[in-house]
Amino acid sequence: MLVNTLSPRVLLVEDTPELALWVGTALRQAGMTVSFAQDGWQAQQLLTPQHGFDVVVLDVQIPGPDGLAVLQQLRQAGDEVPVLILTARAGVPDRVQGLNLGADDYLTKPFELAELEARLAALLRRKGRQRSGLLTLGDLSLDVQGEVRWRSEALALSKRETAALRELLNSANKTLSKERLHRAVFAEEDAGLEAVEVLIHRLRKKMEQHTQSAVCITTFRGLGYMLTLNPS
Repeated sequence: MLVNTLSPRVLLVEDTPELALWVGTALRQAGMTVSFAQDGWQAQQLLTPQHGFDVVVLDVQIPGPDGLAVLQQLRQAGDEVPVLILTARAGVPDRVQGLNLGADDYLTKPFELAELEARLAALLRRKGRQRSGLLTLGDLSLDVQGEVRWRSEALALSKRETAALRELLNSANKTLSKERLHRAVFAEEDAGLEAVEVLIHRLRKKMEQHTQSAVCITTFRGLGYMLTLNPS
């Protein structure tokens, strides 16, 4: 069984409903969160920047742009999400073409579910392969959809507060400059650096209320802010 406490997210691109149901059910039972696309257009719509998938299972022969076209566009956009190609074509030239376009692995139909699960597990174990977009510090988590949780409790944060927290989590235990926070949260808005101070003040109050100061935001004058986990 494929075990991952972070519930890896997989996009299954397959136009045969029976096969998609069979594979999707097995992967969900193995602890994965599965989304589906039935053709190349749906796959491209789902594989936008910041899509949050940890791995893509991609059939080559699908309606619309075929699997290789979807893969090529993904790699040209600089997206390095692991891709496992499924195909009924077992010839060496076909496998080489998929790998040359940036596929991480290749599985020929028909296949055993155990082999698919093992190959996906290997892709997810590769160095640097982590749950896309999921950030944690102790019992605090922020997922790719922007949901913030402390243990089982959801925190109601504004979009700006969530954006600031994401930057702080990305640099947890390191000093994050006020200028970088300003660029990340306010971008081209007509807001001065003092807006960051107000934002951090509000975020700090909410964090203290929910985490009982187990997670804190420390201000370092002239340097910036640091998110840390206090020892229990």
